[in-house]
Amino acid sequence: MKIATWNVNSLKVRLPHVLDWLAANQPDALCLQELKMEDKAFPLAELQAAGYHAVYNGQKTYNGVAILSRAAPTEVLRDIPGFSDEQKRIIAATVDGVRVICGYFPNGQAVGSEKFAYKLRWLTALTEWLREEMRQHERLVLGGDFNVAPEDRDAHPDWKDEIHVSEPERAAFAALLGLGLVDTFRLFEQPERSYSWWDYRLFAFRRNFGLRIDHLLVSPALTAACRSCAVDKTPRSLERPSDHAPVVLELAL
Repeated sequence: MKIATWNVNSLKVRLPHVLDWLAANQPDALCLQELKMEDKAFPLAELQAAGYHAVYNGQKTYNGVAILSRAAPTEVLRDIPGFSDEQKRIIAATVDGVRVICGYFPNGQAVGSEKFAYKLRWLTALTEWLREEMRQHERLVLGGDFNVAPEDRDAHPDWKDEIHVSEPERAAFAALLGLGLVDTFRLFEQPERSYSWWDYRLFAFRRNFGLRIDHLLVSPALTAACRSCAVDKTPRSLERPSDHAPVVLELAL
């Protein structure tokens, strides 16, 4: 089973890239973030023609998440239960017996800002909800743009901004691992300076000045089934790309 995550930074703009990537890689499930479109504008017909079901939770201009899957998704849930939030950042569905949760985590803007406080509140609510989800679903994958580089090796050595690498953010990521979730990327040997996001400015991709902020975490029951996890940098080199690259997990299921 192949599960991937990709912040596409506007599905309207990036739809041709997504369709081409689906055809070339044939994932069983793809988590998308930053759709930047309302549900009524979601390109369902195009994705169905490509052989994929889709469930989505969209929002005009900002945010928005979706799960594309070859098998019909069930038990669909949108947003974090009990957490009042106008921002569309979560969707969950069960695909072939695996609970797939797609999240677009808040950016946080700057340490100490109101948006940073919201990010930490959101992460706390997510963690508490996931605790219950993991009780109900033994096989679970949490994928998405976490906007957190969990270790120093996940950020370019010259990254000077506190956001994405601050102690509170990394502690919140560690709290997710404390639930029993496993960072699948680190189950395997990886090239040095492996990142999933590069700014559009200052030739960051060409210089590999990036961050690893897109992750696929799995529950303990899936850890032994993990066969590979890697960043696919190919779409980042295309014309008018997303600033993120897909991360792909392969499971022996």
